[in-house]
Amino acid sequence: MENGNNVTEFILLGLSQKKEVEVLCFLLFLVFYIAILFGNLLVMVSIVCSQLFQQPMYFFLTYLSLSDLCYTSTVTPKLIIDLLVEKKTISYNGCMTQLFTMHFFGGIEIFILTGMAYDRYVAICKPLHYMVIMSRQKCEAMLAASCVGGFLHSFGQILLVIFLPYCGPNEIDHYFCDLYPLLKLACTDTSRIGLLVIANSGLVGLMTFVVLLISYTVILYTIRSYSAENRRKALSTCSSHITVVVLFFAPLLFIYIRPPSTLPEDKVFALFYTIIAPMLNPLIYTLRNMEMKNAIKKLWHHIIGTKEVN
Repeated sequence: MENGNNVTEFILLGLSQKKEVEVLCFLLFLVFYIAILFGNLLVMVSIVCSQLFQQPMYFFLTYLSLSDLCYTSTVTPKLIIDLLVEKKTISYNGCMTQLFTMHFFGGIEIFILTGMAYDRYVAICKPLHYMVIMSRQKCEAMLAASCVGGFLHSFGQILLVIFLPYCGPNEIDHYFCDLYPLLKLACTDTSRIGLLVIANSGLVGLMTFVVLLISYTVILYTIRSYSAENRRKALSTCSSHITVVVLFFAPLLFIYIRPPSTLPEDKVFALFYTIIAPMLNPLIYTLRNMEMKNAIKKLWHHIIGTKEVN
């Protein structure tokens, strides 16, 4: 017996049972993870080493990249390793730790995205009061609130499953430990707990998504009166945020807003918010952003210059 049940480890069925598919996925996700590490670290270092870090938008972008790194690292490295092994297992404690950390960093990311949307709303709709409303102290308070919110969300999730009895079978039809697959394995009625999961993950995600959509709708309505050049700049920034929000929230809501159940498609949709979005975020925020491009160029020139001096 361990933790009130007979299960000491879970078997992850992974993305596929075909070896050739697993080898292909290994190469693909290894490249993706390297891109995630390099891209997000480049964004973080470029901002911190420039004056951009003093601006609220880039302050939040730095910590969004950090949360992306931590978030995807709770799942992706084990996924990559498991693609090369015959038996994919995770201990009970490891499973609960993965569940907690994934929802913790995922929750932080959701709240940081909300903070970034608020920043853009203030910058565009209340430009004269921007520096007062978005002072460094308030930005740091919003970041702290994001961490507290992520912890409370994750703590609530782990409480729903950690006391459930698991008597066997112990096969999770997924590539990481998540709530619905665990509820499916519990040897007790989990219908009420499933509703609490929807309330915690699904409704919180949905309400946040609606708030984000409303804020961007107000922003788009406000910039109608802007000059063509200012409207282009505002649209360039907001389109990046909207793209990131849709990439992250759409698959998340597909999984958590419906009645508790597991579908074969869940694993594919989960790839979007665990791997694809963290990989694309650096590209989305830099390709159409001249300030980020210039910061990266300055960092690159500094590195090259240092090497030449040495």
